[in-house]
Amino acid sequence: MLVNCVAYEGGRKVADIPVDEIGSWVRRPECFVWVALKDPGPGEIAQMEHQFKLHELAVEDARKGHQRPKLEEYGDTLFAVLHNLEIRDGDLHVAEIDLFVGPNFVLSIRQGTEQGFAGVRARTEREPELLRHGSGFVFYALIDAVVDRYFPVLDALEVELEELEGRIFSGTSPRANLEALYGLKQKLMRVKHAVDPLAEAVGKLHGGRVPLACHSTQEYFRDVDDHLKRIAQGLEALRDMVTTAMSVNLAMISLSDNEVTKRLAAWGALVAVPTLIAGIYGMNFATMPELHWTFGYPMALAVMAGIDFYLFHRLRRAGWL
Repeated sequence: MLVNCVAYEGGRKVADIPVDEIGSWVRRPECFVWVALKDPGPGEIAQMEHQFKLHELAVEDARKGHQRPKLEEYGDTLFAVLHNLEIRDGDLHVAEIDLFVGPNFVLSIRQGTEQGFAGVRARTEREPELLRHGSGFVFYALIDAVVDRYFPVLDALEVELEELEGRIFSGTSPRANLEALYGLKQKLMRVKHAVDPLAEAVGKLHGGRVPLACHSTQEYFRDVDDHLKRIAQGLEALRDMVTTAMSVNLAMISLSDNEVTKRLAAWGALVAVPTLIAGIYGMNFATMPELHWTFGYPMALAVMAGIDFYLFHRLRRAGWL
């Protein structure tokens, strides 16, 4: 679906243009065209391939989707893949953003997400002095918007970890806690898979041989790189905390098992004493102490009860019961 198709000149919007006129506007030296698509069909992508003269391999990647974040050069055109992250109903949702950037055009394709770039377009149009940098500045603004969306996701995962840490000591099922912690660790890995390759790609846009479209915006991409480093550091800290929480949870499980073992041993001791006495007097020997004594039976019961009472009192004081 076509969201926007706009031509800009001198940092200002010139007109909304039809798709079949994109080629003629792109050939104008002082203009650039910014097109946004959402969940496009094969026909729409083929139309953009024809209008912008896109490389067939990049188009194939955009058509298939499910690519890892990356940055590739095809002549004077850049092809970038980004992952858009958002939390929906407690789950981490990952969508793909494909960007084609040439000297005179920007084509953004978002798949599987309702989060668009209307705010980015409005902000850039309010800053014509920056928009004069052309497609390179729009490329920066789009990447910056995607990276900024990572911070709320990181905050949400941190809050989730704090809640799970509270549950560890609240008597909640240790198995359920362990499953939740492992699920959180998987979410952090998915965020890491979005951040690390993107940081590597952005590093190419402000250092070394910088692509032609980004020559005038290197400082902006350095700022994005700083944001990605902060996110990467936050991810590592959260992963360490999750690992620690899992270790603590396993320790709590071991402590719980030890408590059960201690209680079973204590009750076993209380049962063993009367069993021992009853077993001795049940051996049916002809000559045994107090065998024919009138008070032998109540005395045996009293001894059993007395020893058990003493053991129960001592075990209770020791915390085993």
